[in-house]
Order: sequence, then structure tokens, then C-alpha cells
Amino acid sequence: MEVRTRFAPSPTGYMHLGNLRTALYTYLYARRTGGKFILRIEDTDQKREVKDAVSVIYNSLKIAGLSHDEGPDVGGPCGPYVQSERKDTYLPYAKQLVESGHAYYCFCTKERLEEARAEAEKKGETFKYDKHCLHLSKEEVQAKLDAGEPYVIRQNIPTEGKAGFDDVIYGHVEVDCDTLDDNVLIKADGLPTYNFANVIDDHLMGITHVMRGNEYLSSAPKYNLLYEALGWTPPTYVHLTPVMVEGTSKNKKTGEYLMETDENGNPVLDENGNPVKAIVKRKMSKSQGDPSFEDLLSEGYLSEAIVNYLVLLGWSPRGEREFYSLKELEEVFDLEGLSKSPSFFSGEKMRWFNAEYIRKLSPEQYLTHATPWLEKVLDPAKFDFKRLGELLQNRTEVFSQLPDMVRFLAEIPEFSNDLYVNKKQKSTLESAKAALTALKPVLEGIGDWSEESIHDTVMAAIPATGMKNGQVLWPMRIAISGQMSTPGGAFEIAYLLGKDETMKRLDAALARL
Repeated sequence: MEVRTRFAPSPTGYMHLGNLRTALYTYLYARRTGGKFILRIEDTDQKREVKDAVSVIYNSLKIAGLSHDEGPDVGGPCGPYVQSERKDTYLPYAKQLVESGHAYYCFCTKERLEEARAEAEKKGETFKYDKHCLHLSKEEVQAKLDAGEPYVIRQNIPTEGKAGFDDVIYGHVEVDCDTLDDNVLIKADGLPTYNFANVIDDHLMGITHVMRGNEYLSSAPKYNLLYEALGWTPPTYVHLTPVMVEGTSKNKKTGEYLMETDENGNPVLDENGNPVKAIVKRKMSKSQGDPSFEDLLSEGYLSEAIVNYLVLLGWSPRGEREFYSLKELEEVFDLEGLSKSPSFFSGEKMRWFNAEYIRKLSPEQYLTHATPWLEKVLDPAKFDFKRLGELLQNRTEVFSQLPDMVRFLAEIPEFSNDLYVNKKQKSTLESAKAALTALKPVLEGIGDWSEESIHDTVMAAIPATGMKNGQVLWPMRIAISGQMSTPGGAFEIAYLLGKDETMKRLDAALARL
């Protein structure tokens, strides 16, 4: 049997990291088994659909390297692959379920449902539809349909017995039928709900393995009842544990942060008397300020690093190895390595992964990624980007750092003369002034303003000053950069700045000392 997996996102916005991880696992399992990876767009919830979100899905998968074998843009034998384009597919199956008694027409108004929901809340109960319309006769149903009354079609869940399914990660899951609600299959607008459409589409597209978040665990028994009612074999289920994060959390309704409290329920205050935000463990969420795939890319993370880190959030390879290319993952990924415990996204670990990937780039690859960031603050016609890249590569953790790391080359920041004082280099304000005074004619006399020439000329001149190397080079670095930490030392900075700018900054520094 050919393995057929699917990634079925809703076009409701960005690609969050949990979504991308699901796509990644689904893709890898298909590739590992020589099967097919299908992309399906589930756009039945059109009220929440976001403009251009489908383009975001295509672009994100492409950047991550996850190529699909069938989908809206590449076609395939089971198309169309957009649910709204398949809207005529679902109603006949819903009517088949009505005929067999596994579903029924419901004509309840919004007002009646709201009253019933409010009544359940008063009693402290979870609202569950009371099968009010199940008892309508065929004649009554037909009369309402002929009259054009709005309706939905609901699944008729048994009131007794159990419903269950087998899952690769969670084993056998079973629930009492009387705890399940008669969920809607066909909405009043004629479109199917997600719960119905995904069952129909998975069967018609021959999906053998369904991988999705474990928030669908509670719905899977109802899906299996539908498979059983239609006489179909359900797919193999793989419900993935969530990607969690430790961080602050906002109340979804009010937008206010949850605050830390003591054992008496009183707010905990910081040293300034302000309430302290609570740190909690929660699912990653864009609304809570957690990054999406697009966010990480826009911050200068490499897609290869993101993919490598994500695959390890919920899957363990055999052995201690951490770094894998996508091609290597296609060869080693297995379902046995999937975790039963939630995984935690760490921004610090993600940053470390990215730094390791950046160090593995060739100088040419690094410069390709770095150039757009450098150009935000530097004119490439005035600076040697190739040399700058050589100095920056091992210091770069994420490319968005670069503008701030090189901004001093475009314009020297204001700085205090206290920076000249360095006990380790035995530099004082007096020695710094003497060193810069001695350096000025030496630098002015250099004709070939190359890094090598600057180095050799200055190093040859230092013994005549009676100072140690650090007593001269430290103030030189501070005078022309205005900061203690720079990519490269005094010679590299002077070369990058050019002679005119170096001398201008040296004169300004001497005037302030």
C-alpha cells in the first residue's frame, strides 16, 4: 500500500511554527516511505479567511523545502485540492448519512440555540445539542425544506456505547458516546464544517496517515463514527503533542497579562512597586507574541536552521546527533521517535542553532545573506563588504544583528572618554592621549591604505612610543569606532573606514581628550 499523507492548513493568516512542524513531519514520513505528500487548502471557514494567506502557505512550504506531490498549484488525480472548490462533493454524503439515520436535518434558530446554551451555563453544564430536530418526521422535514427554512445537517451520535480509535502515539483512545455532541456536518451556507469535510476528503484522496495536533483527539471518535457509518476504513492517526513555550500570557478576552500572585492571592510587586507578569507554560501563539515562521525568516534566521530545530521539537533521532539536512531527515525520520510529551520552544536554543548554521556557510553564501542587512546602514560602494563578511561571520547569531554591529562604520556614536581606560591594556586617559598623538603622523604617512600596510606601519612605530601594544591599539580602536566591542580590531576598522574617515575621527578624538 502506498503511503499518502496530507498537510491541510486553513488560510487564516501566517504559518505558525506548530503548523510548519506538522507539515514537516507529514512530508518526511511520505518521503521516508516513498509515498506521496499532498497539500489541501481547507477554506470552509470563510469568515476567518485572510487575504493572501494561501500565498503565505505556498511560500512558506517552498522556503522550508517541503515540495508537495499533489495540490492546488500542481494538480493531481484527486483534485480539486481546495475545499471551497469541492463544495458540491459533501452534501450527497451528508444526505446518505441522513438516509441511514446517522445524521439529520436541524432547523433550530440561532435564538433557540443561544437560550439552550445559556441554560446549560446556568446549571454549570457543558452545552450539548439536545437532538430536538431528530424527532421530526420525514413529512415535517420535507415541509420545512419546501418552505425554504434555513437548516444545518447534524451528525447523529449514539446515546449509548463507546466510540474510539487507535493512535500511533496515544494508543487506543475511547470515550462514552453520551459525552459527544451532535456536531454540524453541513452549515446553513451549504458548506461543510471542517469536521465533516476532512473525513470525506481524506477518504476520497486516499489518505493513509493523518498527522495533526492533539487538540483533535477529542474529535477523532466522532470522525471514526462517520467512517463506520459510510462503510470506510479510517486512516492511521498520529496526533502530535503541542509545541510549548515558557513566557508571559495574555487573557484572550481582555488582552491583559496574567500577573504573579503570592500564596494569599495578592499581586507580587517588583522593586519599583509594579505588578510582575506571570511566567507560564503554554502553547505557542502568535497572539501571545511568539514568533511565526515568517517572523523568524524576517529576523534573519536561516530556513534550514529553523527546520532542523523544529524537527527535534517532538521527535528524537536515534543517537546524540542534532544537525541534519532536510535530505538526511528524509532518510531517517520515523514515527517511533515521536514524543508523547509536549516539547518546548527555546528562543535561545533556536538562536544557537542558527549561529551554528551560519558558521557552516561558505563566505560567498554568508555574504549573500548578509548583504541586504549591511546595506540597511552602509553604502556598498564605500565599504569592502567581502572583508566585512569575513570579520562578521563567526560573530553572527542572526542576520538582524548586523545593522547594529556595523552602524558605527557609517557614523561614529557619541562615547565617553572613560572608554579609553582599560586596566587589562594598561590604558589611561593620559596614555591614550599620548598614544593617539603619536599615531597621527604615523597614519598620515601611510600611502597604501591597505589592512596589511596599516598593521605593519603601526606595529613598527609602537616601540618608539615607549608603550606596550595594547596601550596604543586600544585607544586607536576606541577613537575610530567609539565602542569597546567591534568586528575586527583597530587595523581592520581603519581599513574599512578609509584613510580620510579614520584621520577625521582621530582628530575629533584628540580634540575631546
